[in-house]
Amino acid sequence: MASDRAARLLRKREHPRQASALELFFDLAFILGLTLLSRRLFDDLTWGNTLETLILFAGAYWIWIATAWATDWYNPNEPIIQGLVLCIMFVGLVMVAAVPGAFGAHGFIFAGAYVLVHLGRGVLLFSLLRGHPLQRRSLLVLIWFVISGVPWMVGAFRPETERVVLWLVALAIDYGIAWLGWPTPGLGRVPDENLRNVGEHLSERYQQVFIIALGEVILVSGLAYAAAGITPLRTLAFGLAFLNVVLLWRGYLIPGDLRIGGILDQNRPRLAVSVALCHAMVIAGTLLTAVGNEVLVTEPLSEPQSAWVMLIVGGAALFLIARILYHVAVFHRLPWPGLVGLAILGLLSPVLLLLHPMGISAVSNVALFGAVAVDIYLIRRAVREGRISAPPGEDPLTLDGGEGKR
Repeated sequence: MASDRAARLLRKREHPRQASALELFFDLAFILGLTLLSRRLFDDLTWGNTLETLILFAGAYWIWIATAWATDWYNPNEPIIQGLVLCIMFVGLVMVAAVPGAFGAHGFIFAGAYVLVHLGRGVLLFSLLRGHPLQRRSLLVLIWFVISGVPWMVGAFRPETERVVLWLVALAIDYGIAWLGWPTPGLGRVPDENLRNVGEHLSERYQQVFIIALGEVILVSGLAYAAAGITPLRTLAFGLAFLNVVLLWRGYLIPGDLRIGGILDQNRPRLAVSVALCHAMVIAGTLLTAVGNEVLVTEPLSEPQSAWVMLIVGGAALFLIARILYHVAVFHRLPWPGLVGLAILGLLSPVLLLLHPMGISAVSNVALFGAVAVDIYLIRRAVREGRISAPPGEDPLTLDGGEGKR
């Protein structure tokens, strides 16, 4: 029967919770996307191009997260799901290949590929789930991707300024309606029980994409270091860039804040979308950091420019903002170490406008180090006081559970 065939496609709770080899293979497309996005930004360090690059990033990330959700809801070992993921990967590669000219002659390729991925996936899953109660979920999601596809496609044929506005509208629909549970007039919204995630699986996927983003930062700064010429000054700049990556990596892991397997298992769909949005900001911050570190290594003592502050400080600020919003969404409190680090960056921004890239990077690293160090102190104190329990032999700074006890 059709419903039995549909049931076999669904990921069951007893299925392996680790990411499959197919999902890791799929991430290669995202690597290309990050590389082309960083190239696009580095070639035109203006506020307008930064906005456009972040719009393109948001589109690429939404394909990644939608695919992560799909492999969380459906069994990635089923041949038809594997075929779907591979098709999405190819179309996604075509989409990110259009990134350099997405606000020029290749706008139709970028938008068309984006819309094709979401509509194609929606139509296929809707047909495969015939006779199954979850077919309604696929229908509601598909309807909203049809709606958001209108500004995506119309924008592809409009001048640059109008394209920015229309694509921002499309992104607001895609991100916002997911947070609301895809409510549709006359059909209602997707019930919470139909949006349940496998927390351990998604938590692992988030960690993997973050490590990929950090890899892009190392790749970009390392290539710049090799190409610009290895000198003592550039070696010092490269050291600052590496320290920045280490702080981002440790800041992600410190209190298990963003390792959210247990939280996602609680069947709170809006919180799950909020976590996805926080990770979007984290990855966007690493994208800015990658370009900022390339500038740092290439031109460590170049004349002050506001672009340097936008990239180097902006990357750190986005990372801290994401962690703050995560705490607000999950713990309903403001984490003061991150707030202090963000305040330092904000208050010193006028002074940073007068500094060269090395000076800006040094201040940014100090702010990040302060936030990370204080968080380490607080989590260790919480462990000593028994407010967070650490199993024998396990590092309390990287626990996946116990977040809500803080």
